[in-house]
Amino acid sequence: MGTHLQKDIEKLKNKIITMGGEIEDRVYKATLSIINRDAEMAKAVINSDYDIDQMEVEIEDSSLKTLALYQPVARDLRYIIAILKINNDLERVGDLAVNIAERSLFLANNPKYELFFDIEKMAGKVEKMLTGSIDSLVQTNAQLAHRIRAEDDEVDEYTRQMYQKATEILAETPDHINFVLQAVSAGRHLERIADHATNIAEDVIYLVDAEIVRHTPEEYEG
Repeated sequence: MGTHLQKDIEKLKNKIITMGGEIEDRVYKATLSIINRDAEMAKAVINSDYDIDQMEVEIEDSSLKTLALYQPVARDLRYIIAILKINNDLERVGDLAVNIAERSLFLANNPKYELFFDIEKMAGKVEKMLTGSIDSLVQTNAQLAHRIRAEDDEVDEYTRQMYQKATEILAETPDHINFVLQAVSAGRHLERIADHATNIAEDVIYLVDAEIVRHTPEEYEG
C-alpha cells in the first residue's frame, strides 16, 4: 500500500504545482494589466477564474479520497493536510487576481490618473513571495518557508506607505476619491496575496517540522 500511497501523493503534488503555476501567471497578468492600463489582459484574467475553481475542486476531491483510502499517518498525513490547506490558499489568490483585474478595468478607462504608489515594485515582492512559497513546498524546504514569512513585513511597509500617500492625495484633491479607492483596493489585494503566500509557507513548515508557527513572529536570519 505504501507504494500506491506515495504515487498518489506525487500526483497531488504535481497537481498543486500546476495550479500554483497558473495562479502565478494570473497574478502577474492582473498586475501587468494595471501597469500598462491593458483592459483586454484584465478581462482575460477575469474570464479564467472558472478554470482555477475547477482545479481547486479536483485537488480537494483527490486529497480527500487519498485520505479515506490509505488513512495515512505522520509525514504522509501532514503532506496531504498541507496540500488541502495550500489548495484553498491558492484558490483565494486566484480570486484576488480577479479582483485586481477588475480594478484594472476601471484604471484603464481613466488613463489621466497616475498611480501614486509603486505597484510594480510591490507586485514584484508579492510575486516573489508567492513563487517562493510554492517552491518551498516542491522542495519541502522549511528554511525557504521561514524566509518567505519574514518577507511579509516588507509588503506590510509598502501597504502602509500606500495608505499614507492616499490620505495625502485625498486631503489635496478630494474629488479623486473614486480613483484613489480603486488604486488602494488593488494594493490591498496584493497585500492579501502576500498573506496567503505566508500561509502556504507556514503549512510547509508544519509539513517539514511538525511545528505550528501561525501567530508567532518570524525571526529568520538566514
